[in-house]
Amino acid sequence: MEIKSRAAVVNPIILEEMALPRLSLRHNFLWTLVGNFVYAGCQWGMVIVIAKLGAPEMVGQFALGLAVSTPVIMFANLQLRGVQVTDARREYLFGHYLGLRLLTSGLALLVILCINWGAGYRRETALVIMVVGMSKAIESLSDILYGLLQQHERMDRIAISKMVKGPASLLALGLGVYLPGRVLWGVIGLAIAWALVLFCIDLRNGALILKGYPQTREKVSKPGKVASLRPLWGSIPLRRLLWLSLPLGFAAMLVSFNSSLPSYFIERYLGEEQLGIFSALIYFLMAGGMVVNALAESAFARLAIYYESGNGEAFRSLLLKLVGIGLLLGVPGILVALVAGRQILTLVYTPKYAEHATLFIWVMVVAAFSYMSAFLMNGMTAVRYFKAQIPLFSLVTVILALSCFWLIPAAGLQGAVMVIFIGVIARSIGSLVIVSHGLRQPHVKPVTWAAG
Repeated sequence: MEIKSRAAVVNPIILEEMALPRLSLRHNFLWTLVGNFVYAGCQWGMVIVIAKLGAPEMVGQFALGLAVSTPVIMFANLQLRGVQVTDARREYLFGHYLGLRLLTSGLALLVILCINWGAGYRRETALVIMVVGMSKAIESLSDILYGLLQQHERMDRIAISKMVKGPASLLALGLGVYLPGRVLWGVIGLAIAWALVLFCIDLRNGALILKGYPQTREKVSKPGKVASLRPLWGSIPLRRLLWLSLPLGFAAMLVSFNSSLPSYFIERYLGEEQLGIFSALIYFLMAGGMVVNALAESAFARLAIYYESGNGEAFRSLLLKLVGIGLLLGVPGILVALVAGRQILTLVYTPKYAEHATLFIWVMVVAAFSYMSAFLMNGMTAVRYFKAQIPLFSLVTVILALSCFWLIPAAGLQGAVMVIFIGVIARSIGSLVIVSHGLRQPHVKPVTWAAG
């Protein structure tokens, strides 16, 4: 009882949190796995729907909308959800995170508008980009509410929201593309679906977390101290929170920008049709990445424990096993592309995409290296070299930009796949150097990177 009374004086919100029921780690993991699987599948399904119902140019418009808006939104998000979840001392209230997210999302939409104006896209494409940006901004508000739920270990409510949002967005986009026959109406439907989920599900979940569940009648906080869903605009805490999260936002932007960079050059030099074909093929790489990300997240804590305890040999052994798993996950994709690539592309998309079956094989080769690279990046984070990631990703951006200038105008889509491969190799080498440097620090037992 003494502990509770002291907590109530120091921080009423912490005591309020203790009164709310939490889920076990096992249940949270299962809910997260199912929710992410459904949502990611529906994200890919949107590309399939556009490819089936429309022309490759429409897929290109949608892909360009994501390529332009996502890096801007990722930077504006500042990875606030991660900062929020790890804010164990409750240095900031939820209203501070919401207030900063609203400000940065508004600025992000202005930036996207300026990019649209400066790039000189045709009217239809510019509208698609702008509406996609608005959709991502709406999604970013759901994301900050997800951070609140994750902070209170209620991943079930996040998963349910995603399982509703995924099919709803797929249906709304499909109807928008099918009935008027334009991708613009599809992305408008997407924005409406995400807004409905935000207002009908996510805000309600946030209110339940902050105010306590209906069956919890006990008032654990003093009057006027109960947190609410209202944004807080105090300049000092918002400024401090901004400076805390700014490096994380910059790193996230670089990662997203690197993924989108080839799309800009394809649209500029090859046109929207070729961009649509390229984007549809690349989604196969992202599908395998869901499994890789799940494995990486599961092994992250163990890698961090090995590093902090100075057990470099165990760290090296686990990381090499993970890299090997990445290769094993990639090899079947290559074999399937070799044997039945044309049939798969025809079944999933249309015969138009099947004409690029050879390119599909090279995409799956890149996918295998990309999976291995993802585990190396996970190891880089496990040794807690956060600031080193900014110069690494900046260097990768320069390498990718030069490769795009050189390869895409000359070699077309084949050159674009080569650009991605070059980026993966550069990122892998940089990650390996950083991990090796981390393992040579005094508190870690020295290891060798020789096989065996």
